[in-house]
Amino acid sequence: MVGFFLLGTFILYCVGQIQIQGIPQICVSQPSCSACLRSPGCAWCKHKDFLKSGESTERRCDTAESLRTRGCEQTDIINPQSELVFLKNNELSSDPDNVVQLKPQNLLFKLRVGVPQTFSVSFKRAEGYPIDLYYLMDLSFSMRDDLDTIKNLGQEILSTLKNVTNKVRIGFGSFVDKVALPYVSQVKDKKNNPCPSRLYTCQPAFSFQNILGLTQDVAEFKTRVSNQIISGNLDSPESGFDAIMQAAVCQGVIGWNNVTRILVYTSDDTFHIAGDGRLAGIFEPNDGKCHLNGSGFYDGIKYDYPSVGQLARVLAANNIQLIFAVTEDSVAAYKALSKLIPQSVLGVLKNDSSNVVQLILEAYSNLSSTILLEHHGAPLGLDVTYRSHCTPAEGDNTPWQRRGECMNVKLNQQVDFTVSLNISMSEGECLKEKKQFVLKLQGISETLKVSVETLCDCDCHDREQQSTHCNEKGTLNCGICSCDEDHLGQRCECEQPKDMISADSMDTTCRQDSSPLLCSGHGGCECGICVCQGTHRGDFCQCDDNSCDRHNNMLCSGNGQCDCGTCKCHANYTGSACDCSTLTDQCRTAGKLCNGQGTCQCNQCQCNNDFFGMSCSKIANACAKFLACVTCELANKESDGLKSNCSRPCGSVKPTWVEGPQEFPCREDTISYKVELFPDGNILVLYADLPRSVDKTYVIIGSSVSSIIFIGIAVILISWLMLEFHYQREYASFLKATETVVWKNIENPLFQDATTIVINPIHIQED
Repeated sequence: MVGFFLLGTFILYCVGQIQIQGIPQICVSQPSCSACLRSPGCAWCKHKDFLKSGESTERRCDTAESLRTRGCEQTDIINPQSELVFLKNNELSSDPDNVVQLKPQNLLFKLRVGVPQTFSVSFKRAEGYPIDLYYLMDLSFSMRDDLDTIKNLGQEILSTLKNVTNKVRIGFGSFVDKVALPYVSQVKDKKNNPCPSRLYTCQPAFSFQNILGLTQDVAEFKTRVSNQIISGNLDSPESGFDAIMQAAVCQGVIGWNNVTRILVYTSDDTFHIAGDGRLAGIFEPNDGKCHLNGSGFYDGIKYDYPSVGQLARVLAANNIQLIFAVTEDSVAAYKALSKLIPQSVLGVLKNDSSNVVQLILEAYSNLSSTILLEHHGAPLGLDVTYRSHCTPAEGDNTPWQRRGECMNVKLNQQVDFTVSLNISMSEGECLKEKKQFVLKLQGISETLKVSVETLCDCDCHDREQQSTHCNEKGTLNCGICSCDEDHLGQRCECEQPKDMISADSMDTTCRQDSSPLLCSGHGGCECGICVCQGTHRGDFCQCDDNSCDRHNNMLCSGNGQCDCGTCKCHANYTGSACDCSTLTDQCRTAGKLCNGQGTCQCNQCQCNNDFFGMSCSKIANACAKFLACVTCELANKESDGLKSNCSRPCGSVKPTWVEGPQEFPCREDTISYKVELFPDGNILVLYADLPRSVDKTYVIIGSSVSSIIFIGIAVILISWLMLEFHYQREYASFLKATETVVWKNIENPLFQDATTIVINPIHIQED
C-alpha cells in the first residue's frame, strides 16, 4: 500500500510540474470550435468543404501544422495566440518625486486554456525610501524603568534611521489591558490608581492609547513621552493584540503615509488572544475597525481580542512590518507568534530597553533583506507560480514555487522573478469576463495589477442561416452545420427518423457490436449508413482486403487472395499467409521423405533429434555419439582374451576396421574414425590407426636448446675476435710511437755521485 501511495504522489507531482513548467501537451480533438480552443495545442479549420464525406466534426480540431498539411489554408485556421500587453511599465527609480520599486506596474494577459505564459518582475528597494516608525509600548507596571529610557531615545532612533533614509517620522502609542474584570480591578480607588503599591502613582488602565501620531518633531516626541505615567493591571498577559489592530486600522489618526511602515511592539510579558474576552463577558468578535475616541483611547470592553489570523491579514493589507522587541522571558511565545505573521521579526530586549535602538536597526535590516512576492485575488482556475532569480549566477536553474522568495538581499541589489500564468484545464471553464488580481511584495505598498481574459470564443465571420451548404436546413457557423429540427448529418442531408432523437442515436446504427468507433474507424456515417474509405468494405467498414498476413513482404505470400482480412490460398498452399506448400518434392531423397529421419512440413524437412540438414542426412555430434562404440570395437580387436559386448554403445551399427593409417574427421588418442549416413537410413562407421608422427614437443625443445647454444658460441667468438683485433691495433700504435722518440744524454749539474766509506773496527793499520 505504501508503494502505491508513493507512486500516486509521484504521478500527481509530475502532472503538477507539467502544468507549472509549461511542457507542451498533445491536442485532443473536440467537436466544436469553442471546445477546441479549450484544448491546449489545438486549432480549428473553419473552411466549409474541409471535411470529406462522412468525417466527424472532430477532424476539424487538430494542431495547426496538421490542419495545414491536410489542406486547410492559413486564413481558415482559428488559432488565437496568448498575448501580453504592458499597460504600465515604468523603469525602476529612486527619484523622491517618482519612486518606482516594482516593475512592471500593470499588465493585460489574453490566455489560452492550458497554455502557460510567463513574464518578468523586477524589484529594487529605492535608496533613501521614507520610513514611518510607530513605537507601541507596554505601559503595565513592570515596564516603569523602560519608560524612563524611552523618554530620551527619540532623537537616537531618528538619527540611527537617518543612516538609511533622510525622511523618517516617528510616533508613539501604549497599551495595558481591557478595562474590565478580571484584567483590571473595578474598585474605584484601584481603578484610578492601579499600581500594586501606594508608594507609586499610576494612570488608569486602557486597552490602547495613541499618544503621538507620526511626526518628524523629535522635541514633541520627547515631551509627549515624558508626560506619560506608568499604569497597571491584574493579570500578566496584556492587550497587545488590541493595540496592534488599532494602530494598523486607524490610518488617519496614526498618520501612516504610503512609505515603508514599521510598527515596533515592546513588552515584557505575553498577550491575550481571541476568546480570552469571554472571561470578562465580552463575546462579540473583533470587527477589525478603528474605535479610538476623541482623545485617542480605546477601552476594549465591547469587542473581543483579535485573532492571530486577523492581525496577519490587517498588517499585510496595510503593508505594515512588525518588529517584536520583548524581554528574554517572553521570547518563546513571541517567536511562535512571529512565524504566523508575515513580515515580522523578533528581537530580544534588555530589561531596561537600553538596546532598543540597535534592536530596531537590526530588525529593519532583516526585514529589508527578505523579499517575498505573492499574488492576491487570483481567479479560480488560474495557476500562478514563481521562479526566483535572487542573484545573476542562479539563472534559470531555480525551481518553480508558489511564491517568489529571496533572502539576504543587499541594499541597491535588484532581484528578478519569472511568473507563470496558466488557466488550469482541470477547471474546464473559461473566464466569463476579464478578471484582475495583484502581485505585491510583503511590506511594500506598490503592487502589480494583472488583468486576465481567456481566448475561448471563435469569431469565424461566416455565420449563415439556411445556408445552401447545409441544404437550406440549418445554420453554417465556423464551417459546421447546426441543423434545424428533424434534420441530421454533416450537411443536414438526413431526415431524422421518428425513433431517433439525435445524431448520436443515428450513429448507433453505424457501430458494430456497440463499438466506440463509427464504421470501425474506417469510414463516415451518413444518414445511418457507413460510407467506407480506401480498401475497406462491409456494413460497418469492418473488412479490409489489404490487411491479411504477409510473407516476404507479399500479401498472402503471392499464393492466395485477401478476403476481409483472411487469406484464401491457391491450390497446394495453406497457412494464414499462404506461405506453407502442401507438396513434398523438396523433402524426398532416394524415395524416402527426409531420409526417414524427420517429417516434411511446408515442403521442408523437420528433422528428428540428432539429425540435421536439408534432407536430414547429417548426424548431429556424430564423433561424440559413436566414440564409445569405436573404443569398444578397438578394445575387442586388440584383445586376445574375452571380448566385450558392444551392442549397447553401437546398437545395430557395426564399425569397420580399415587397414593402414588413416586421417578421418573424428580422432581420439591413436585412432581416427568417421560416421556416414546412407540414403537407405543405414549408418556406416569406419575406424583406423592415426598416422605415426614425430613428437613435436621434443623437436621444439631440442631446436630451442640447440639454437640457444649456437647463438651463445657465436657471440663468444665474435667478442673474442673483436678484442683480438683491438689489441693488435693498439700494439702496432705503441711500436710506431717508440720509433719516433729521441732520447738525449744530459747530466744534471746539481747531481753528485754518492760516496760510501767503510771502516773495519777490527783492522789495525800498521805503522
